[in-house]
Amino acid sequence: MQKQIKLIKRPVGLPTKEDFEYHEVAIGEPTESQLLVRTVYISVDPYLRGRMNDVKSYIPPFELDSVITSGVIGQVVTSKSTQFKAGDLVMGSLGWQQYSIVNETDVRKIDTDLAPASAYLSVLGMTGLTAYFGLLDIGKPKAGETVVVSGAAGAVGSIVGQIAKDKGAYVVGIAGSDDKVNYLVDQLGFDAAINYKTEDVNKALDAACPNGIDVYFENVGGEIADAVFPLLNNFARIPVCGAISTYNSEGNNVGPRVQEYLIKTSSLMQGFTVGNYSSRFSEGAAALGKMLQTGKLQYNETVTDGFDQTIDAFLDLFKGANTGKAIVKVSEIEPN
Repeated sequence: MQKQIKLIKRPVGLPTKEDFEYHEVAIGEPTESQLLVRTVYISVDPYLRGRMNDVKSYIPPFELDSVITSGVIGQVVTSKSTQFKAGDLVMGSLGWQQYSIVNETDVRKIDTDLAPASAYLSVLGMTGLTAYFGLLDIGKPKAGETVVVSGAAGAVGSIVGQIAKDKGAYVVGIAGSDDKVNYLVDQLGFDAAINYKTEDVNKALDAACPNGIDVYFENVGGEIADAVFPLLNNFARIPVCGAISTYNSEGNNVGPRVQEYLIKTSSLMQGFTVGNYSSRFSEGAAALGKMLQTGKLQYNETVTDGFDQTIDAFLDLFKGANTGKAIVKVSEIEPN
């Protein structure tokens, strides 16, 4: 038998534990071209909150009374496939459960010689690729330009800032604690960082960006974004990756209108999802891997131990409890 986690209610506002339910089910056996995979790491991500609403989006909503899915690193226990063997480490979009039976085409092997397995859910996974393509394809930072990143200590934002620094930009991060601010500046090499919980963001941004803002990588939305728009330079670029400040909002998301700022500065504001770049994932992974190997890229993970803590780890995302990628460790990797 194994445990799994299902969504049983559509959250209203901030999700609660009552929206989820643990179930025990039989593990099952793989058939031809299938694998039995034991879950090692589960990725918990803010975008999953949107999938809990029954609304049209870029990805279908979760069905009620169904197992939640996200990025998972697992180890093959039993293989009925010629492409995999027992002990292989694989990744894919799998269920929040302790074991999964998957088709051989649903997962791919990972190479732990390049980085630890968990990195394939963070810096070498979807969050790293999101940062890479969003910043370079839409943001297009140039040497000497000012790049501002909201949610800067998170899984995506922390990578965005480092790539921007590698391109020669002046980088300002916005985060939610003094520890995160110090992490951005002292460890990741950001030029400045702002604690939005203790500082006046308008004044702090004005001081930190004396030459205006050329690229704003948007992860948060809300009042932080409102403080950025007046500082945009001509032909600024705004990659819109997320808007976590609004994900649990029960009312209309109303604030200052952005149109006049875009018109006055001829700025580009473009939303995107990493899936837009699926045909170029190998390019992004190779570039990130090279930066990692040459010491130009650091990453952090907030790892929560235990499958029974998965829901708590997900809810903690909306409290700003994580620095870097939030991951749940479900089991140990067994040596081959």
